Amino acid sequence: MTVVISVGGSIIAPEGVDCDFVRGFCALVRRFVAHGERRMVLICGGGAPARRYQEAYREISASTAHEEQDRIGIAATRLNAALLHDALADLTDRPLLLNPEELDQGPQFSGRVLVSGGWKPGFSTDFVAVTLAEKCGADTVINLSNIDKVYSADPRTNPDAQPLDTISWTDFRRLVGDEWVPGANLPFDPIATRRAAELGLRVIAAGRDIANLELILEGKPFVGTTIGAAAPD
Repeated sequence: MTVVISVGGSIIAPEGVDCDFVRGFCALVRRFVAHGERRMVLICGGGAPARRYQEAYREISASTAHEEQDRIGIAATRLNAALLHDALADLTDRPLLLNPEELDQGPQFSGRVLVSGGWKPGFSTDFVAVTLAEKCGADTVINLSNIDKVYSADPRTNPDAQPLDTISWTDFRRLVGDEWVPGANLPFDPIATRRAAELGLRVIAAGRDIANLELILEGKPFVGTTIGAAAPD
C-alpha cells in the first residue's frame, strides 16, 4: 500500500518553519509505515518563502515571466522537502527526488518513504503528486493545505462561499480554471487537476490537523473535501 501526500508549503513554512507541525507530521509518517508493507510518498510545497522570493524577483527585475518565478518557487519547495527528507532519513533509501520521471513505474520503491519537491516550470508540486501517484499505482492523493475544505468560491472575496464535502472534477475545473500562475493560491493547480481527472484519481483536500490526517489514513470519517471519485462510505 502506497499513500501519496502533497504537503502544502503553507503548513510547513507559513512564515518561518512550523516545527510543531513538522515534528507531529513526521511522527505520524513513522507510525503509519511501521506496519506491513505501507509506504508513503511525500511532496512538499514552497509556502511563504516561495511567494516572498517570487515577489522580490518581480520587484527587482520588473518582470512577470512565469518560468523564472517557477524556478524560484521550485527552489523553496526543495528546501522544505530537504527538511522532511532528512528528518525521515532512516526511512528512505534514496536522495531527495528531483525528477519524478526517474522513478520506475510500479507500486513499490526502495525504502518506506520517498520525498520530493518541485520538478520544473509550468506547474506546481500538485502535478508532481499526481505524477508520482500514477507511477506508484496509487488511486488517491491527500492534499494538505491551510484550508480545511474546498469552497464553492473564494471565501476571502465571496461571503456566500460554502464549504464542500465532495465535488466532481468537472465542477472543480470550473473553480480553478485552466491556466497555471506561479504562486497562485488554489486548492489544487489547474494542470494537476486536468491530469488527475484524466487518470480518474481521487484527491482528498484537507487541512493541517494531524489527528484528522490520521482519520483519513485509517479510512474513517474526516473533515475535508473529496474531489473526483465518490467519498468512501
